[in-house]
Amino acid sequence: MRAAAPGWSRPRATVICPDAPPEHVDHCHKTGRVRGVLCFNCDSAIGTSRDDPDVGRRAVAYLEGNLWKPTLVAPGVYQLPS
Repeated sequence: MRAAAPGWSRPRATVICPDAPPEHVDHCHKTGRVRGVLCFNCDSAIGTSRDDPDVGRRAVAYLEGNLWKPTLVAPGVYQLPS
């Protein structure tokens, strides 16, 4: 790991994984703007999702079990999410 540039302090934790070492500079692939420093796994996940926040939202809904919960629309009749 390189030393931090003057006037910039290296974070001790990431905003996503507080216990993981922040070792990877995350940036927007469209603009090149640096967003922060993340752990390897979070940086990879964001890159794999093509920087699309909707992918992250769907992933959270999936993990929370909200994507596949049927909705009761009438007695004995359920509607699955589309």
